[in-house]
Amino acid sequence: MTQKFDVVVIGAGPGGYVAAIKAAQLGLKTACVEKYQGKEGKTALGGTCLNVGCIPSKALLDSSYKYHEAHEGFAIHGISAPKVTIDVAAMVARKDGIVKNLTGGVATLFKANGVTLLEGHGKLLANKQVEVTGLDGKAVVYEAENVILASGSRPVDIPPAPVDQDVIVDSTGALDFQAVPKTLGVIGAGVIGLELGSVWARLGSEVTVLEALDKFLPAADDAVAKEALKILTKQGLKIKLGARVTGSDVKKKQVTVTYTDADGEQKQVFDKLIVAVGRRPVTTELLASDSGVTLDERGFIFVDDHCTTSVPGVYAIGDVVRGAMLAHKASEEGVMVAERIAGHKAQMNYDLIPSVIYTHPEIAWVGKTEQALKAEGVAVNVGTFPFAASGRAMAANDTAGFVKVIADAKTDRVLGVHVIGPAAAELVQQGAIGMEFGTSAEDLGMMVFSHPTMSEALHEAALAVNGGAIHIANRKKR
Repeated sequence: MTQKFDVVVIGAGPGGYVAAIKAAQLGLKTACVEKYQGKEGKTALGGTCLNVGCIPSKALLDSSYKYHEAHEGFAIHGISAPKVTIDVAAMVARKDGIVKNLTGGVATLFKANGVTLLEGHGKLLANKQVEVTGLDGKAVVYEAENVILASGSRPVDIPPAPVDQDVIVDSTGALDFQAVPKTLGVIGAGVIGLELGSVWARLGSEVTVLEALDKFLPAADDAVAKEALKILTKQGLKIKLGARVTGSDVKKKQVTVTYTDADGEQKQVFDKLIVAVGRRPVTTELLASDSGVTLDERGFIFVDDHCTTSVPGVYAIGDVVRGAMLAHKASEEGVMVAERIAGHKAQMNYDLIPSVIYTHPEIAWVGKTEQALKAEGVAVNVGTFPFAASGRAMAANDTAGFVKVIADAKTDRVLGVHVIGPAAAELVQQGAIGMEFGTSAEDLGMMVFSHPTMSEALHEAALAVNGGAIHIANRKKR
């Protein structure tokens, strides 16, 4: 007899496992399908985020920054540490330990909430049936009232630089270097490229970032992107814009990369090369030909604002659908879909999904950029506050960057918060909370912020929107 579930989720990443847990909490008989095998050869939950993405990269970013601080930043505090060394293998092992704890934690949460784990490859058949093919090759078909597709994404491959996970690696391979490469090339100046480039640059690698676009961080506010380029360049990242990679040649554990820029064809030799040009949805082998679910030309699943596909009772969330490929976006979509299946009128505000780049300083934003608003013809008032004027930032010797608040010139409603600097992700989240409730710049300016904190920079930037900043000179309005 075919086993039947109220909800079957395909994929146990940050979208899928959250959707499964929430559905179970709402009283729905729920199963979650996952095929990913971790380093120990066992099914590992958490998807790209927990296994080879958000979490392990942040572990390496934190470890490498601590080394960098000890090596170069302690002297100003009167601390002498002349013989600081880095054990890369130990750093990577720590990262692996964190991943193991978190993925195991998801398995524990499944048990605690009554989610059935189905190990194997999930495929949606017609009539909302899900075929699960186990590691032994045997297939079992399950019936579902509702199906949530959350199969995630994988790194994009490019023909000029085929990944061998030895000399030429993708973002996954870049997490497992056992030694610091003397020279490192990174193709792509996006979030992944800048974060991974920063990790190895802090540890002593000569890092060159090759970006095909002529503009740096085009999704960010222009002022933030300009500041980020200046700071990251000063940190040692050689960022080459308008550099389109055309070929690569691996010989004797090194790779010669050929690229074209404004000066014509160029060649550069690296010990390691990271390909970080984006990610693509994992929808191959996910859908049977008669499943009824529709894909676009890039392989994304068509959904509406509530993540409903072309088949009633079948939903898709996370990296396989439109919008930013962000773990927190996927998670909230998972919650929304589970609640809607349970009969609740849940929805999601796609206008207020924060973006973060975990370099140092951090780069983060929520809402619209100044250039986008001006292109729409929206009149705005802007307030900025530099961390160089923050007492807390001075005390921490972490004064690079600024906070920027953008408000509608007519209503004073905050339309965007953009930060480059210490605790940028946390400050932007404060802005997102306020914006969700329609805050004005005046509202933020009237709130009491504890002193001394980094968050006072947000307070002052909000005050500066209307010329009322206290700890910097206000710009005269024209």
